[in-house]
Amino acid sequence: MTFKLLVMGVSGSGKSTLADNLSRALGGVMIEGDDHHTSANRAKMREGVALNDEDRIPWLNRIGTLLAAQSGTAVLSCSALKRSYRELLRQRVPDLRLVFLNLDRTTAFARVAQRRGHEFPPCLVESQFDALESPAGEIDVLRVEATQTEIAQLTEVMRWLRSGLAE
Repeated sequence: MTFKLLVMGVSGSGKSTLADNLSRALGGVMIEGDDHHTSANRAKMREGVALNDEDRIPWLNRIGTLLAAQSGTAVLSCSALKRSYRELLRQRVPDLRLVFLNLDRTTAFARVAQRRGHEFPPCLVESQFDALESPAGEIDVLRVEATQTEIAQLTEVMRWLRSGLAE
């Protein structure tokens, strides 16, 4: 069976790591959402300016189209903080399943502050939590605690996918 997955959450939650682990475990493709930001978006983030809807909508359209174009299993790493962002992605990929990496503010800030060479500065972590609309209650969503080990996260998601709950 093929899957289209979105690994979502605030910056520092481990989206890229889990998405990479899932894509390898499922024999699929990983799409790193951050790789598809425009240079203008990258510059804004480096300057400590939070992206707004006008910045994000074209980016979400781009990565949603990339995800939909994959013929097999694909895993997208993307913050998808607002319900409207997730709905936009679901318009392109109706069978999209979401893994929400839940993380508290303090841990997110600490993780982002430890990064080197990343264009997302710690000063923007708060804006992520301000924008976050929990996907609780949305269809095909699994909430995973971001503080679990990588293997525990992967095991939980694989169990969920295989259980049929995501179908």
